[in-house]
Amino acid sequence: MSEHTHTTEEHGHGDHAGLSKGKIWKVFGILLLITVIEFIIALVLIPKGIMTQHVGNYIYIGLTLLKAFYIVAYFMHLKYEKLGLQLALTVSFIFIIYFIVLMLTEGGFLNIHMMNH
Repeated sequence: MSEHTHTTEEHGHGDHAGLSKGKIWKVFGILLLITVIEFIIALVLIPKGIMTQHVGNYIYIGLTLLKAFYIVAYFMHLKYEKLGLQLALTVSFIFIIYFIVLMLTEGGFLNIHMMNH
């Protein structure tokens, strides 16, 4: 039997070593900070009238998408994948979001239109 050792270069995952405990804690801290900001918006700023619900929703959605990026990039290791896979997933995600926005827009229009007739 021949012995074959696997090196990190063969698999293209040599950068995985860059995800050290320090990096994991840094990403955890960023996610925690974003979550704290979301809670402040939802429990303090909006109820006290400092920020409107409409503006708060947009900021909340943006912060949630930022958290999703960090989770996918670091904990699901997408940051360490090849550019082709990153682009394929990103473009697919953009089209899915676009489809959801279109369906919500059309659904809202249809609801208003049906109520008037």
